[in-house]
Amino acid sequence: MPVPPTSGRLQWTDVPTSLRARIEDVLGAPVTDTVTPQGGFGHQLAAALRLADGKRAFVKAAPDDDPLTAANVHEAAVLGSLPPGAPAPELLGIHRAADWTAVVIAHLDGPHPDLSPASGDAEQTWALLDKLTSRPAPAPYTAAVSNTPSTTAALHGWDELLSDPPADLAPAARAHLPQLAALEAAWPDFAHGNRIVHGDLRADNMVRDHHLGVTFVDWAHATTGPACIDAASLAPQLVLAGHTPADIARLLRDHPATASSPGTTTAFLAALTGHWHGNARKAAPPGAPGLRAYQHRAAAAGLALLGYRLS
Repeated sequence: MPVPPTSGRLQWTDVPTSLRARIEDVLGAPVTDTVTPQGGFGHQLAAALRLADGKRAFVKAAPDDDPLTAANVHEAAVLGSLPPGAPAPELLGIHRAADWTAVVIAHLDGPHPDLSPASGDAEQTWALLDKLTSRPAPAPYTAAVSNTPSTTAALHGWDELLSDPPADLAPAARAHLPQLAALEAAWPDFAHGNRIVHGDLRADNMVRDHHLGVTFVDWAHATTGPACIDAASLAPQLVLAGHTPADIARLLRDHPATASSPGTTTAFLAALTGHWHGNARKAAPPGAPGLRAYQHRAAAAGLALLGYRLS
């Protein structure tokens, strides 16, 4: 398997010729151009393909022995099982050749949403989360994710910081360390549920399609769980986009996905923020040079939100 790039992603030309030919044959035209979207932290190929006939498609590909291939195949199974009307792109197919696997997905035409206070994209996203989590996940989706346990139950970080607090730990975190560690420890008991969970919701995992509106992409971490997970994960992203922590704290208090289970929401937000705080201090993994800086910013935003839930 090729060594993951130290920065950026695998490119279309890295894909074996036989697999590229198979994809072009299925799509009905040669690939004339590729565009790798900005954002994300993986090293796999993830690119929009422009075809000679003017059509477009999106492809993810990696060698079969690359851990990201299992995630891509999982995402394909999820896309094929979501209920009608779910904010997700259409799965076009899975193709294998030369010990590589490619997942081909319908192309979405548009930018990442603008989650700032001046935009209506955040409001639409919250409405989509309400619709997506208002009822139990359908049986095909539950079956698709049944062999991929949620990793959210294992989120932690405050426990390690509590045992050896670093000198530069934020005063707000230091003041509440025992409480944050206790909430984090309680989270695994709340982590199970029967709602659809995207599992990695942020602006660069969404597209504002010109026809479909805001659409969630990158479903590789999808699972089932409490309704609050995606909403609570999105909340720090909105703070990073310019919303005040006070406004987002009120939104978490009132949104249907989080209002019905405030204790679960707070425990998850504590565990997620602890994960960010702990991991932001580690060396960046290969192929993800911006990950630690993002986790540092997200940790600060999550801690600001927790301040309202701990007061």
